[in-house]
Amino acid sequence: MIITRTPFRISFFGGGTDYPAWYREHGGSVLATSINKYCHISCRYLPPFFEHRHRIVYSLIENVRNIAEIKHPAVRAILDWAGCDDRGLEIHHDGDLPARSGLGSSSSFTVGLIHALAALRGHYVSRDELAAQAIHMEQEIIKEHVGSQDQVSAAFGGFNHIDFLPNDTFQVSPIILPKERLHEFQEHLMLCFTGFSRIASEVARSKIENFKSRHHELHRMREMVIEAIRVLQNTGAPIEDVGRMLHQSWLYKRSLSEKVSTPEIDHLYEEVMRMGAIGGKLLGAGGGGFLLLFVRPDLQPKVRERLKHLVHVPFRFENSGSRVVLYQPDGLS
Repeated sequence: MIITRTPFRISFFGGGTDYPAWYREHGGSVLATSINKYCHISCRYLPPFFEHRHRIVYSLIENVRNIAEIKHPAVRAILDWAGCDDRGLEIHHDGDLPARSGLGSSSSFTVGLIHALAALRGHYVSRDELAAQAIHMEQEIIKEHVGSQDQVSAAFGGFNHIDFLPNDTFQVSPIILPKERLHEFQEHLMLCFTGFSRIASEVARSKIENFKSRHHELHRMREMVIEAIRVLQNTGAPIEDVGRMLHQSWLYKRSLSEKVSTPEIDHLYEEVMRMGAIGGKLLGAGGGGFLLLFVRPDLQPKVRERLKHLVHVPFRFENSGSRVVLYQPDGLS
């Protein structure tokens, strides 16, 4: 039995510039952190006593005789890519937060499953390899319209500045802050679930189609990564400056496609801004999912009361990335 634990992520700045359609020509950059909410994948070889060969348990239960019969597109593609039809497998997925909500859950699943299968076979895979394999799987094998930041955040963990280079490589630079400054930043953040789910790749496709007419916005979104890091590292600068930048970045992001937001979400955002929020954004591709807000701690009870119909999710930054938390290899040949 192998169990992997892979974190979800929050992206603050630069989202959109991590799509290959953009960074292969212009380069990309994001500021993001993994958080203490996780995707858990358990994986074991299935004893040969059942009518089915593979058992996949997530929101559905699939008992199949071969990989081609698996309905879950990521599981089917990963098992086929990894050549896993030599022995039966049982795979269970459990997530701390709902799928299709803007926290990179799909990529956390991909990273966690690739990690688990490697460990099951007794193979060590580095963070770089894990992220690169997950990017290749989602973009080239499954053919999803996804960026590259989620896989990197899930594999590496931590609060990072991630650069995406035109040659399809990436560089991860941890953000070093005094403990008090990091705490101050985290204390200004609120996370709420809007209740709206969406297919991220569909929203992403509409953004990608508009890239050629949104050069100014995307260049500014990338520049704001460095600007935000400078503010965070300058302990004399008001932390509220980051919130104001977050608001400006959200306006740029909304302009990338009409599918990024909805009238309901726009109304909600405008209300909390009137109540004292300094900035915020929908996480992930947009269209629904989780709403991140930047609010002074003394005003958060009032904002939380206004948003009491939404699920408020306390969270902290985390640093571990994808980990094998249980390693009990099968001794059978």
